[in-house]
Amino acid sequence: MAKERKPPAAVPPSLGGTAHAVSPPADIDAFLAQIRAREPVKGTGKRGRLIFALDATMSRQPTWDTACRLQAEMFSQAAAAGGLDIQLVYFRGLGECRASRFVSDAGRLAALMEKIACRGGHTQMRKVLAHARRETEKAKVHALVFVGDAMEEPIDDLCATAGELGLLGVPAFMFQEGGDAIAEQAFREIARLSRGAYCRFSSGAARELAELLRAVAAYAAGGLAALDDLTRRNNAGAVQLLAQLK
Repeated sequence: MAKERKPPAAVPPSLGGTAHAVSPPADIDAFLAQIRAREPVKGTGKRGRLIFALDATMSRQPTWDTACRLQAEMFSQAAAAGGLDIQLVYFRGLGECRASRFVSDAGRLAALMEKIACRGGHTQMRKVLAHARRETEKAKVHALVFVGDAMEEPIDDLCATAGELGLLGVPAFMFQEGGDAIAEQAFREIARLSRGAYCRFSSGAARELAELLRAVAAYAAGGLAALDDLTRRNNAGAVQLLAQLK
């Protein structure tokens, strides 16, 4: 079980303040290079679909509060790229793993997230991967995003399903908070097998995480053309992060 810690008294009111250190530039460049190397999403005239999965065990409380704020930016960026439907998936407690309906506006997703309280428990990544596979078998899912800080499941148990996502064209973008070595190994392997990407960020680095999430949202909604457009429009700090896509 991820180590529990007491939630902070308050969440920073804005994402525009001084951010904590994120992954070294070389790591971020490598992450973006993996996105750049992927086959572009083919235009179908349909809205993109993205699964936004979160570890909601007790150690995630500070990041959960931040995620409630960041998801609005994901919708904003996706709307500019052609539209995106997002499904919230989370796990917590003793075997609880739930998924919302796909929603198309930030307000509805924020309302869903605000009703959820983090609870102590073990990771349930296998359920998340299996759920993503089932969803894309029903209707195409363009990307899976996962934000977490721990991994307590055998990596080998996750590999087969991650590989199946890769074959189905569902890349898993794995964002790790903190520096747990076991979590990093698992997240990297899931990203590799699903043909997605991995990046680590520091606790409280809301701005950096927002930029990464917006980049993936743009990719899911409109492919590489949308990522290039994000750069050209000088959208916050995303210009620097997406420079390697040129």
